[in-house]
Amino acid sequence: MDTLTSLRVFCTVAELKSFTSAADRLGVSPAMASKHVMRLENRLGTRLLNRTSRHVSLTETGRLYFNQTREMLERLDEVEDAIGNVTVAPRGTLKLSAPVWAATGCFTDMLAAYNRRYPDVCLDLDLSGRLVNLVDEGFDLALRATSEDRLDPGLVARPLTNVQFRLMGSPDYLERTGRPQNVAELNGHALLRYSGVNFGESMSLEGPDGPHKITFRTVMLSDNETIMHLAALRGMGLAFLPKWMAEQDIEAGRLEIVLPAILLGFNSTLYAVYPSRKYLSAKVRTFIDFLTVSTREMG
Repeated sequence: MDTLTSLRVFCTVAELKSFTSAADRLGVSPAMASKHVMRLENRLGTRLLNRTSRHVSLTETGRLYFNQTREMLERLDEVEDAIGNVTVAPRGTLKLSAPVWAATGCFTDMLAAYNRRYPDVCLDLDLSGRLVNLVDEGFDLALRATSEDRLDPGLVARPLTNVQFRLMGSPDYLERTGRPQNVAELNGHALLRYSGVNFGESMSLEGPDGPHKITFRTVMLSDNETIMHLAALRGMGLAFLPKWMAEQDIEAGRLEIVLPAILLGFNSTLYAVYPSRKYLSAKVRTFIDFLTVSTREMG
């Protein structure tokens, strides 16, 4: 058996989680697909896939092997295209980690536009909000909103755009409690507090005449921006939310920016972060370039 073919069969089975589906895609029998994978396992002396009558999944060793093999095969395909004087078209699975608040209409519009331009790329998205290990977990790319000094020095980081976090509340909440007319009047307001940022109920907020020490009243604490967004919509309190996340709610009047003319809120830079490699695959390079243009147009 050809080892390269066995590697392609293994990766296809791992992606589709089915020997039958992989065999159909590759034009071989399920029995032959199974033989290819068994040959790799025998050669490596370890099990790569867990098999039951209904389910196929990667073992821990198999996951590491799959992450490295998939990238190798995609690079090989690109090299063969280049040698054949064929334009290298992005393809394969792009495994991407992004913040929870990226699950918005405007970000989805970007993904849809990228898909229309590069239909052979499958987007595998992790929006859990956790800080993934790009290399160990096989991620091609991560989007992280942070400051430059908090980035991993072992990774390459490309700035995409600024992300504005503004203080927001529902009209219902603001009508019940009164709309603050200045920064000092924020004292005592209910706050939906994001636990992923290192500040407590008291914080320094910038106004036109300088910083103000404000003490809020925490009514909910969470590391998930989506639940804070939903709680703000239901009038539980104020929340610092990315404008991306709340754009449609602001336009529809379901949320209001508090003190938009004088309260600056927080700004972060959105970075595209990826492992340091000399050559970027076509799918990663085109996705970063596409996001750079799209986010710049958004402002």
